[in-house]
Amino acid sequence: MNSIANIRKDYSLRSLNENEVANNPTAQFDVWWQEALNSNIDEVNAMTLATATKEGKPDGRIVLLKGFDEKGFVFFTNYESRKAQEIAANPFATLVFFWKELERQVRIEGTVAKIDGAESDNYFNARPIGSRIGAWASPQSQIISNRDLLEENVKALEIKYAEAYIPRPAHWGGYIVVPTQVEFWQGRSSRLHDRVRYRMQSDAWVMERLAP
Repeated sequence: MNSIANIRKDYSLRSLNENEVANNPTAQFDVWWQEALNSNIDEVNAMTLATATKEGKPDGRIVLLKGFDEKGFVFFTNYESRKAQEIAANPFATLVFFWKELERQVRIEGTVAKIDGAESDNYFNARPIGSRIGAWASPQSQIISNRDLLEENVKALEIKYAEAYIPRPAHWGGYIVVPTQVEFWQGRSSRLHDRVRYRMQSDAWVMERLAP
């Protein structure tokens, strides 16, 4: 227990000044996103997606960001998965990015909705064949007897679509998280971190500094 308690890192790479950030969170995220891309971070688009049940029981997992703009942040998944069931019952979520190489964290809170079917089709058709087969083969979040079931499903689908177009399953597609609050966290020495939050208020973004 003592060895765990003694694990710590003092952050000293950069600072975050509220007088130097962009006027809106999407523009500021893009600045940090480009810097993260240029830092050769492994799976830079990995993010924690936190959801909750209708009763408020929290859940979380890592998913991959597949696009963002002023409208929101997009990811794809199985619409019958546990996360999708939670979103259907409670359409609010939080995304968390942690880029440890830059000593940075971004937290995005907002509402969640399915994206247009045509957008999901476009992304699905751009995926590798194995990933498209996998979307059909896996009854995500359901109990299965063993892995053999998945392997058998894959083999059958490979035969079925050997010479045919693989359509997007109706149970698979994209979601967009429309932000209502975005926080940018920059690690600083002695745990006196920099925190800048954008909060939607009366259809406009309000920017404020938070104590660490």
